[in-house]
Amino acid sequence: MSASDVVVVIPFYDGSKFIRRAVESVLSQTMPPAEFVVVNDGSKPEEAAFLQALAEEMHFKVLDKDNGGQGSARNAGVAATSSPYVCFLDQDDLFLPDHIEVLRKAVSPDSRFGWAYADLIEADGDAQVVRTATVKAYTMHPKADVFRLIREDMFVLPSASIISRPAFEAVEGFDPQFMGYEDDDLFLRMFRAGYTNIFVDRPVTIWCMHSASTSFSIRMSRSRFRYFKKLLQTFPNDPPRNRFVLRDQLIPRFHRAFIGEAFQAICRPRTARGTVFGPHLDELLKIARDYRDIVVGDPFVCRRRKWIVRLQASILATKSPVLCEAALLLARLTRRSL
Repeated sequence: MSASDVVVVIPFYDGSKFIRRAVESVLSQTMPPAEFVVVNDGSKPEEAAFLQALAEEMHFKVLDKDNGGQGSARNAGVAATSSPYVCFLDQDDLFLPDHIEVLRKAVSPDSRFGWAYADLIEADGDAQVVRTATVKAYTMHPKADVFRLIREDMFVLPSASIISRPAFEAVEGFDPQFMGYEDDDLFLRMFRAGYTNIFVDRPVTIWCMHSASTSFSIRMSRSRFRYFKKLLQTFPNDPPRNRFVLRDQLIPRFHRAFIGEAFQAICRPRTARGTVFGPHLDELLKIARDYRDIVVGDPFVCRRRKWIVRLQASILATKSPVLCEAALLLARLTRRSL
């Protein structure tokens, strides 16, 4: 099939283990991209050299920039190209062969078209399939209610989407402060700006989850709390309309992560030398304390919720594995989440 009017952008950071298979999945598309760029986001010199050698072998463009995170790298790739539609691919994921063709056919001629997104196949780091329908089992598709978008994960992955350049540029692309949740933030802002979205009920991408993913890093914890605070600022309480976003959307979505990660960092297996706390424990404890202060300071959050978050923060402050393990056990026995 003839070339499309789509650019593919891959952000690259020390990803030599995965990048060849990602590039191959782009180059083997039934509808080839009009442009294809891999953005080297400040990788180590040996990783950058690997990428450059691969580009010479497989004939794709490399754009080098200082490290700024995945969102920043994606923005740079879009800025360096001109195609009217954009497909992103993470370095450790793969396009299915008809990814571009399926998504391009889903594009609406509507001038307010924002993006089309599809389901994906979940796999491990070696691209071994875990499940073949990942997105449609969760939340609402297509997106139609901003409060559900706030309360629930969007389940819109850039690696399984095609985005209108005018819409992307109108909202100024990804917010570079995020290294995690930048996807939810982008699509939420496009939705709020009045751009439409379309859901394609079939997989177009293999999404590879593994322990080296950003999803499992302290960067994700930091970014999650930044996103939480941005949502809190963007959607203040609105009593006349009975809208209380912290109470009704943000606490149900984020409480378990903010409190639970700190508990897990304390409740680690003991070694011969005694308890070894998880890395970044103090930072996770600070996030939990800051979250507690926000919840306790909101006049519309019920007293019971405030009491629970105060108690959990007090237990965490002891850094006692025994107390924290007891709290986790009690939560399991009562079938209540943290």
